Amino acid sequence: MAAEAGAVPYCLADGAEALAGPAWGAAPPPWAPGRREETHTMTDAAADADADERTWCLSEVDIFCDLSEPEMEAIARAAPMKTYSAGEILHAPSQPSEVLFILKRGRVRIFRVSADGRALTTAIITPGTIFGEMVLLGQHMYDNYAEALDDVTVCVMSRADVHRFLLSDARIAARITAILGRRLADLEQRLSDSVFKTVAQRIATTLTTLTTAQPPAGPLRPVGRHPQVALTHDQLAALAGTSRETCTKVLRDYADRGLIRLARGRITVVDTDRLKDAAG
Repeated sequence: MAAEAGAVPYCLADGAEALAGPAWGAAPPPWAPGRREETHTMTDAAADADADERTWCLSEVDIFCDLSEPEMEAIARAAPMKTYSAGEILHAPSQPSEVLFILKRGRVRIFRVSADGRALTTAIITPGTIFGEMVLLGQHMYDNYAEALDDVTVCVMSRADVHRFLLSDARIAARITAILGRRLADLEQRLSDSVFKTVAQRIATTLTTLTTAQPPAGPLRPVGRHPQVALTHDQLAALAGTSRETCTKVLRDYADRGLIRLARGRITVVDTDRLKDAAG
């Protein structure tokens, strides 16, 4: 497959160095560390949240689905809630910390950047699951960054509390093992896509993955006619490993063919089946 002009190669970060003098220079791409569409300060939501809100935060997380109220309250006290604005970095190699994030609200992108500025998105974390640097769980971030794709809410647990509340409970430990296994399979699929799929197929795959990962309809989230993905063209290009210009061209082609509908910062999937076919 011929290389596209101006495209950012979709590949693993080989030999990533400290990003003191990155190849992108004075004009970093949108996904580069330190470059965000909006910059906000992280706020600590635990200071204002009462015990009921903290418990509710955890009650909708899959690994805690059958815990009793006293068990939930104990974990909630040990896992303060924090909020991050869209575009903020939750974890960076330059600031390592052994904590476990439990994602309650929003989406988080895990990605790596090579010394010459190439990037690969290794995972898209959706609500109800975990991520972070936790050797105790065999969970490593290595040279990965974690970026908030939306405004997100996470509960943060220390190593000691993970051992005390999670690993000591056979139900939770088994679910964590299953989550990590699925994530490894997803990474293998993403690597395969980077080698064998065209840019257009990768964009269709990313949109299909994001719409499939959306939470099911419920009393507070009625069924919509068509699924939507809240991403800018810059963000989608970074997820698919291409340039913004190429991404926009592909999206317009899909829109002309009636597969999607475009709006500012939002993509509506009009024909899910045909988009899956386009994903290859």
